Amino acid sequence: MNVQPIAPIQLVYCLGFVLVACAGSFAYGLKLEKSLLVGTVRTFAQLLLVGYVLDYIFEIRQFWLILLVFTWMVFWAAHTIWLRARQKEVPIFVRTFFSMLVSYLSVSILVTAVIVQVDTWWEPQYFIPLSGMIMGNSMNAIALALDRMFSDLRKQRPQVELALCLGATHQEATADILRAAMQAGMTPSINALMTVGLVSLPGMMTGQLLGGSDPQTAVKYQIIVMLMLVASTAIGTIIVILWIRRSCFTKAHQMVLR
Repeated sequence: MNVQPIAPIQLVYCLGFVLVACAGSFAYGLKLEKSLLVGTVRTFAQLLLVGYVLDYIFEIRQFWLILLVFTWMVFWAAHTIWLRARQKEVPIFVRTFFSMLVSYLSVSILVTAVIVQVDTWWEPQYFIPLSGMIMGNSMNAIALALDRMFSDLRKQRPQVELALCLGATHQEATADILRAAMQAGMTPSINALMTVGLVSLPGMMTGQLLGGSDPQTAVKYQIIVMLMLVASTAIGTIIVILWIRRSCFTKAHQMVLR
């Protein structure tokens, strides 16, 4: 089975979907028209550009270039989290970046080398798409977890400071907040496990089916992806939350958030 080609005019037709969203925004005064249009332009530009880049990477197959692309992807994932959870008192970008770099690289190598068992773990056709899915899902999980943690720390500041005054460490004073933040980050992945195949056919499986793969093969790859995403989300969320929570307190266990 050959993949049905997509002509440029067919992409133009898809702009109708954006116009529908803009019309809804305008009708209800949501003021999202500009964001929708900018996002659409960026989608076209970024995906067309990455298409050309991946053509080049897949052709030359250089180890260093693949790791450079991976690092670049992690950088933008960490940057997105930083923008969403921007905190003046707590530096989060560097900690988030290195936490994600180490955890995502470990999971990606494990999947490609041990589970999928490709010839080389950095095989670009496998390594880049799989690591991209890891980053996309875990990025949202970490952003949710950080948002929950910072929000709860501020809301429960009196309780936390009371515990600190009574001799508790910052770990003891924020144990419940930490658990709630981790749960907030991991819950979407768990929900996806519960509903996959019932509510939706996820991206990896859909892509393989559209590409003509046997449904059973597509299902097996999707199972790998779902479990991989749960692990990467858990690892990334736990490491980032633990590391950044420490930055919310001084060495004398005083909260720095305002």
